[in-house]
Amino acid sequence: MPRTTKPLSDLEVKQAKPRDKEYTLWDGGGLCLRVKPSGSKSWILSYYRPTNGKRANISFGKYPAVSLTNARDSRHECLTLLAQGLDPQNHKSEQEHLKRVANSNTLEQVAHLWLKVKRSKVSEDYADDVLRSLERHVFPTLGAIPIHKLTARDVIAELQPISAKGTHETVKRICQRLGEVMDYAMLSGLIDSNPLTGISKAFEAPRKQNMPTLQPDELSGLMLRINQASIRISTRCLIEWQLHTMVRPSEAAGARWEEIDFEKALWTIPASRMKKRKAHTVPLSPQSLAILERMKPISGNREHVFPGDRNPKAHTHRQTANMAIKRMGYTGELVAHGLRSIASTTLNEQGFDPDVIESALAHTDKNEVRAAYNRAEYLERRRTMMYWWSDFIDAATTGRAPRSGTKHLRVVGSGPQTAQN
Repeated sequence: MPRTTKPLSDLEVKQAKPRDKEYTLWDGGGLCLRVKPSGSKSWILSYYRPTNGKRANISFGKYPAVSLTNARDSRHECLTLLAQGLDPQNHKSEQEHLKRVANSNTLEQVAHLWLKVKRSKVSEDYADDVLRSLERHVFPTLGAIPIHKLTARDVIAELQPISAKGTHETVKRICQRLGEVMDYAMLSGLIDSNPLTGISKAFEAPRKQNMPTLQPDELSGLMLRINQASIRISTRCLIEWQLHTMVRPSEAAGARWEEIDFEKALWTIPASRMKKRKAHTVPLSPQSLAILERMKPISGNREHVFPGDRNPKAHTHRQTANMAIKRMGYTGELVAHGLRSIASTTLNEQGFDPDVIESALAHTDKNEVRAAYNRAEYLERRRTMMYWWSDFIDAATTGRAPRSGTKHLRVVGSGPQTAQN
């Protein structure tokens, strides 16, 4: 008959004394307590590898840190693995490796991986803005947390002080961006589900506010202030350039000379600088070209049309026009982005085709086939509209009455017909 091993008792384990040589106390099922001459006691499981039948040992830790009960629990887990044909030692190594990998995938590291993908879909300025918001509000306290350990409670606790200040829009954006990071982690197999889904509902929703802007009949006052303002020539030209071309502040500030085709009077902004990552072509009116001529003596030998003040090798900051407008006394009444709204409102009131206006504003057409068709068809119609818009700005600057409506305009490239109201 096979010899039956009597299980150890807690007292036996506790009272096991060191001897001149290492010895072993067996508990059964391959589990033993190894006692060394130094007095150190370790739990060892002896088993046969399921792959080759060779004998192997796996350590469960030292007594008393690992009790007899704990050691028996570990033995049971190993025997269960062996019954499934798995080697406990290899399984343990694999689990430790997976744990190290999981702990190395911190929120900050995963966010950078997500942002690398995000940059292919948005403009560089927008991507940089996303990174700055995370660096300021998230990474200092939450960035080192492994992605699989991040909870909604962690994020809510971190964002509550920001929400208490009333900056609800900031909180909304951070929640949205963290949600995208966690979605990326889930789709990448780093986590099983997104624990931050719907987290924005834990905070007060921001009040919807329209972008501060002016009405068309207030344009003359704006032009007067721009002309009388104590600002740099390049800043004045930047504001006027954005107004005439109807582009976003970041797109205007980052304009490069290489993007300008003087012969065709076109400005092509590459996809990398556009909000929707689609190249945008702007027909340039004579007034827009005149602005470029004024800038040539200042920056004609540089990369950017509007170079930075502190670093001329870079373009001016996208907030330059905005800050200048504030200094003119328009705080709360107008922002640089609102210059686009003045153009949109004016052109819609004057009866221009809304689709042409939307195309000029680089708003995405959800119908991709239609968008491709429109880019070719609308370019010359947009040129006519941009010429009219620049004339309207000139009229507001000089005080003379502008031409009203589109009935006075001939559609360029469409024959002798007249544009309809």
